[in-house]
Amino acid sequence: MADHNELGKLGEQKAYEYLVDKGYRIVARNWRFKHKEVDLIAYDGEILVVIEVRTRTSSKWEHPRESLTPSKIRFLVLAADEFLNRNKIDNRMRFDVVSCMPVDDDNWEIEHIEDAFTAQVE
Repeated sequence: MADHNELGKLGEQKAYEYLVDKGYRIVARNWRFKHKEVDLIAYDGEILVVIEVRTRTSSKWEHPRESLTPSKIRFLVLAADEFLNRNKIDNRMRFDVVSCMPVDDDNWEIEHIEDAFTAQVE
């Protein structure tokens, strides 16, 4: 596995631990839809949360939260709709982004952006 893939998996694990510590109930990790995946799906109370984890080694070129493209957002909205339909869920839903950057071997900078974007019907 390439180094960037391993960094991404480590970032997802750090985001998972961070969210569990905040009281989120994770219901899916790396949920696949079509040929892509949703990093985390969780409940924050009664709200279903679709979470995109963005991991970078630094913010020299761009902060991880700025790397979320319009096409990725469209995919997350479609995947969330499919997850709701497959699981017959009728709860409120939101989209969060968790950005992760290692500070050193033991410490990470984690930023959790709740309600990072909204689903737009085109």
